[in-house]
Amino acid sequence: MEMIERNPANGIYPASPDYVHALEVRHPSRLLFVSGTMGLDQQRMAAPDLEGQLELIWSNLPTILASADMTVDNIVRLTSYLRDGAFVEVNQNARLRALNGRPVPTTAIIVETLRDDWLVEIEIIAAG
Repeated sequence: MEMIERNPANGIYPASPDYVHALEVRHPSRLLFVSGTMGLDQQRMAAPDLEGQLELIWSNLPTILASADMTVDNIVRLTSYLRDGAFVEVNQNARLRALNGRPVPTTAIIVETLRDDWLVEIEIIAAG
């Protein structure tokens, strides 16, 4: 499988270091669509703060990916659902750490979550 970043230089705003406009995936043999994953522990309890929830999300996602013999290196698309717009930078930094600085196409959306204590949810697509 080959991944090629697509960032046109003209006619569109420039991509940032943590963001790509598009990622072309050539010859994937399989795709994994992961439901929105929350910062919940094994007892379905949310961590009390944003950092804790992001830590749980980024430990839950590799577990889900491993069940399909994949890693975070297989992530080709990511959507973050944030309870508050003020969470954008903390979420971005957690994503960059988890992906070792590798940019992927990403979208952040500000939403009302199903429960007040759920501060962030992340949905991914992985290819292998």
